Amino acid sequence: MSAIDESPDFSAHHYANAVSGERAIVLRVQAGDQQAFGELVMKYMQRAYYGALGLTGSHDDALELSQEAFARAFRARATIDPELPFYTWYYQILQRLCFNLGRDGKTRREKLAEQNSWLVAEAESRQPHNPETQLQQEQLAACSRAAIESLGNTEREIIVLRELQDMSYQDIATLLDIPIGTVMSRLYTARKRLATQLADLL
Repeated sequence: MSAIDESPDFSAHHYANAVSGERAIVLRVQAGDQQAFGELVMKYMQRAYYGALGLTGSHDDALELSQEAFARAFRARATIDPELPFYTWYYQILQRLCFNLGRDGKTRREKLAEQNSWLVAEAESRQPHNPETQLQQEQLAACSRAAIESLGNTEREIIVLRELQDMSYQDIATLLDIPIGTVMSRLYTARKRLATQLADLL
């Protein structure tokens, strides 16, 4: 299992700065200030999109659900806790929308088959284009999609938050309202299962 790679003092300082910097904006939002809410949207729209993309595996769904989550957040602005980072509160809305996506009748398997997962897309973006290895890349992409698809919601989510969004253990613990030890345990389990699935498929 990986050791914690950020000190408690740094995490606490980072957390305090995030809360302090957003409190005034959140209070303006709660008063109905749409411009202030726009500041929060601009700050978090990319993180929200990638979070939704990691949970749904679909570019279109990620755009739609992240935007819908912001719309719901503004309607429910009276319930925002200004003493907490906005994204921690917003993510609960986004998470529910993403996890409820399967109710539209299209399975996660079908969605992932339609488009590359975020992990596959990220990996391919880092590789130079080489026609001679295109077949190998396509086979690797297919295996990666199958491995990611095998993860449950909890495992997939923890991989997204840590590996894609590069969130600290403390921030993930705050976001998911779980102990930091649970974060480390879930991440270890998710990484191990993903590696095992890839090894079996390759």
